Amino acid sequence: MITVAYVGFGVSVREYHIPYVENRDDIRVKYVFRREQDIAQFADYEPFYPEIAFTTDFNDVLNDPELDLVVVSAPDAFHVPYAKQILNAGKHALIEKPFAPTAKEAQEVFDLAKQKGLICMPNQNRRFDADFLAVKDVLASGKLGKLVRLESHYDYFKTNGWYDHLGTLYNLGVHTTDQIISLLGMPDEVRYDVRSIHHPGVGDDYYDLEFFYGNCKASVNTQMCVSIDYPRFTLHGTNGSFTLPPVIHNSGKKKVVGRHKVSFAPAGEDRWGTLVYHNEAGEAVTEKVPVGYAHYERVYDNLIDAIENGAEKVIKDAEVVKVLEILEQATEVAKSWSK
Repeated sequence: MITVAYVGFGVSVREYHIPYVENRDDIRVKYVFRREQDIAQFADYEPFYPEIAFTTDFNDVLNDPELDLVVVSAPDAFHVPYAKQILNAGKHALIEKPFAPTAKEAQEVFDLAKQKGLICMPNQNRRFDADFLAVKDVLASGKLGKLVRLESHYDYFKTNGWYDHLGTLYNLGVHTTDQIISLLGMPDEVRYDVRSIHHPGVGDDYYDLEFFYGNCKASVNTQMCVSIDYPRFTLHGTNGSFTLPPVIHNSGKKKVVGRHKVSFAPAGEDRWGTLVYHNEAGEAVTEKVPVGYAHYERVYDNLIDAIENGAEKVIKDAEVVKVLEILEQATEVAKSWSK
């Protein structure tokens, strides 16, 4: 049994963490820590979690001998300081993305965890998105042949951009970039087309990051000027092609005060992918590829296995560092646009 505390009580904790652990017999949630100044924002939700102790004293968490794991879902600037405090207190840590502002700081945290003999990992849970898992299944089937091109789109139409400051890459690009690195490994080369459309020099609201793997190219694309959606994923191989419908943005979903419940229903047929490949006779075959549901619990499956059995972390330190190196470089390109 792993005993857990959460730092923060925003959407991430309420929708992407607690619902995936609350009915497990190998995890117990004991605390939620949030600062005094943050209580009012989500106070209406607290009565729906009577089994959890809410505290404003971080020492309650750090000094509790029962606690094994602390999950940090606080503003980005607090990720590294909290991670170091947790590790120095002898607790394992799961840190929301972005794990750190820089690759250097990330490596410092990983080195500390190794020194302490503890597990520390970012919550790159979108490796387990339903549509991304469908992409992995199609690639594993071999029906595409050798992969030649992969496009990942996560776009919006926002007249003022997403932010009036830098942040799109670290909020969204951190996930889509991590998906590519987890799927295809370390690229031979990365090229950066990053622009500052709505807030020149202080925003990063357009990026097309290109990753080269021999003769294969993958790209991560986000912009705020898309009124007609691209597919979420498009793949082309030497024997076929695969495409998935555009993403449904979580930001547009209505929030209901209460205890969040996860749907384990598979996606409707309108969200299925289309696979076209050539059979042994050279004939084109078209298949609809079902899309299931997200498996964010797999992050916790791996954490428990790593903590209790010494299993390898599913999100490897070197992958995290590489993603942050890419985001740092991309952000510098965004800054270069004149104000």
